[in-house]
Formats: sequence, structure tokens, C-alpha cells
Amino acid sequence: MMRALLAAAATLLAGAGALWAAAPGAAPSARAQPKRIVSINLCSDQLVLALADRGQIAGLTINAADPQMSGEAAQARGLPLLSNSAEQILAIDPDLIVGMPASRSAPLAALPGTSYPLLDLDTANSLDQIYVSIHQTAAAVGHPERGEALVGRIQHELAGLGKPGRGRVAAYYQRRGYMTGTGTLIDEMMSRVGLVNLARILGKPPLSQISLEEMVAAKPDFLIVESATDVVTDQGSEMLHHPALRDIPRISVSEAWTVCGSPAYADAARSIARQIERIDGGGR
Repeated sequence: MMRALLAAAATLLAGAGALWAAAPGAAPSARAQPKRIVSINLCSDQLVLALADRGQIAGLTINAADPQMSGEAAQARGLPLLSNSAEQILAIDPDLIVGMPASRSAPLAALPGTSYPLLDLDTANSLDQIYVSIHQTAAAVGHPERGEALVGRIQHELAGLGKPGRGRVAAYYQRRGYMTGTGTLIDEMMSRVGLVNLARILGKPPLSQISLEEMVAAKPDFLIVESATDVVTDQGSEMLHHPALRDIPRISVSEAWTVCGSPAYADAARSIARQIERIDGGGR
């Protein structure tokens, strides 16, 4: 997730471990379906890809097609990827810009006197807020029925998920010792599958650093890590493979499923639940 945070900063994704949903009342007023939609945020990319016609999409961020960053990367292939420049937006002359928030984006600030229909997005710290973002994005791109269908699909995928965590403690541990804490969608997701976030026990904020020694002393029942750190690729991921952590059961989840509030929420939650069940059954 730390790599996502650095990349997301370049595409106007502010904050750590954050996921995004449409702010109530932010959607443009009812009008004809937009024909040139531009997304200026990694998280809004995924909602636009899931809900708009391919022919409506005139531009996405450069991370939209990265499978390690976006849960909709396959759908983004072949679509225009923008480098967050005002000139590109001006050339497209979009009839809808979606962002987090679009109204305070750097590219638009560089275009004084130019106005475009905007859909602003805000942070989402619960599944219900993701549903809000889906409904408002679907309405803004002119396909409200797709929003209804997508929410229904996610609800169906999460039905009967159960709580295999059974109140055990887990830490979402990232490169360089960062831990995702309370008030985040990760925290809500842990609770949904019956896990207690170690950060909640330790009273940690949404993002904090916790040393290897502190983690070992805390003795969580599970470590949840990003799948990109399953192998050592740099010093940041090396600490996650320290021998002192070897005996803590590990759950691996794709960063593309957790960095944004998107349909991939269901994939992440189900994967965590399945891995807990597999660990309890004696497999790793």
C-alpha cells in the first residue's frame, strides 16, 4: 500500500490507506449521458470503468491499467491514459470529470476561467459509503441501473460470508512497518470477517509505524500483507520476512483490491475469509 500511496499522490489520491466514495450531493444535475468522461484519480478510474460505456471514457490516470494498483486494470487496457496535465484535459474538452475531489484538482486549477461538469469524491470508510459512490457515479455517467446491479452483485457476493476470524487479532502490516489502523475501510473489512484489528487494541491512528519488536510482542493471530510483498523485492518488504514473524499465520491480499473503495471490496473480503479457513484447516 505504501507504493500505492506514493503513486496515488501523483494522481490526486490524498491520504494513507484511503478508499473513496462519492460525497452526497456532489453529482452533477440530471442531463444527457456524458460522452467524454475523464477520471483524474486512481479510485474514480475503477468506478468509471465499472459503470460507464467504454466509448464514454476519454481519459483515465496512468495507474488505471496497472494490475498491482487497480482492480479494473484489464478493462482499462487500450483506453487513453493521462499524465495529470491541464493541457490534456483542455484538448479532450470533457463533459464530465470525476475525481477526489475533482473541484480542487491541480489540473483544473491550472485552467482558470474554464469550467466542466464535475463529480467530486470523498473518503469511504465503510461498505455503505462504497455503495453511495457506486450509485452516484452510475447516475453521473448516465447508467443508474448499473449502479443498482453492481451493488446487488456485491451484496450477493458477501452474503453468507460468515466471521471465520472468531474475534482473533490481525495486523494489516505493510512495507517499512506501516500498519493500517482504525477508521479505515481495511479496519471495517477485518471486522466484517470476524477479525479484530491490532491497531484498535493498540490505539493506533489510521496509519502508523510499528516496529518489528512491537509486532512480535503484540502476538497477533494473523498478519495480513499485500501480495506484492510475498517475496522480498526491497528493504521495505524484507522486514516482513524476518524470522521473528515466521510463526504468525499470514494472509496475502492484492493491493489492487484494498487501495480503493470499489467492487474489489468483495474479492478482498472473501479472500481473507477463505485464507483464514484454510489456515484453520491446517493449510498455509
